Amino acid sequence: EAAALLAQERTSALVLAGGTDLVTQLKEGLARPDLVVSLRAIEGLDRIEASRGELRLGAMAPLAEIAAHDLIREKWAVLAEGAGAAATPQIRNAGTLGGNLCQRPRCWYFRSEDFHCRKKGGEECFALEGENKYHALFGGDECRAVHPSDTAPALVALDASATLHSPRGERRIPLERFFSLPSVDVSRENVLQPDEILAEVHVPALPPGTRSGYLKIREKASFDFALVSCAAALTIDGAVCARARIVLGGVAPIPWRCREAEAILEGGVPDETLIARAADEALRAATPLSKNRYKIPMARTAIRRALTSCSGNR
Repeated sequence: EAAALLAQERTSALVLAGGTDLVTQLKEGLARPDLVVSLRAIEGLDRIEASRGELRLGAMAPLAEIAAHDLIREKWAVLAEGAGAAATPQIRNAGTLGGNLCQRPRCWYFRSEDFHCRKKGGEECFALEGENKYHALFGGDECRAVHPSDTAPALVALDASATLHSPRGERRIPLERFFSLPSVDVSRENVLQPDEILAEVHVPALPPGTRSGYLKIREKASFDFALVSCAAALTIDGAVCARARIVLGGVAPIPWRCREAEAILEGGVPDETLIARAADEALRAATPLSKNRYKIPMARTAIRRALTSCSGNR
């Protein structure tokens, strides 16, 4: 029924989950829907089903419950830490997993009614030549807004997938492919169609010997978005890294996976030297703007600390 409401012709509709982002968009005039469809009454959409085999999360699962869940903290620590790093306790109680993944960017040019930027249909990304200290290092020049989610890098590092529901049925895609760069469509941050709802996130069991963690660097300790964050997961077989995942937040319009850095780690012993090489490689393609170059050494340090923790070499 909710998906059918979104699919109505000649009606602009938006989904309401916890409301911590959408209500702000409505206040700021960024969103002017004809209809707001609340998901709160849909039974089971807030479920958390965790076993030692896999994890299934309804899109309405509160961030606070994910952060406090004992088995998630044990088996999928990077997700619990990411959910626990978002905003404040009050917002984590109201905010949902789906809302955290689908939230709009916090770029001040996008959020301000005084600037008609590319994301709002204009011709210019004002951050390229303007105030850009919080903006992206990667992802092209169509739009330099960063993706603000704390759970998104964690879930991409866990090889999670998303189930999307519409009147046409369901489709399931890797969460890494759920997010899309501005070069695909500058007005959007993900592949959700107008009549689709993010219904569930599925996290597979991790290989034995896997440790994960999330490190977030921000200006103040609470109610702040990441300057840089790093979600990491390493599978150690003996002393060798058999599998690596490194995903950065706060540096690109999508959760930024560092595949070249992962390749350096896999098959090697993740000591201080190898981790430093991987961190350097992760930032090699960065293209800083006039006021955000500080993010490069910050991200390098975040990667090194996260990987060191996951390798057991604290």
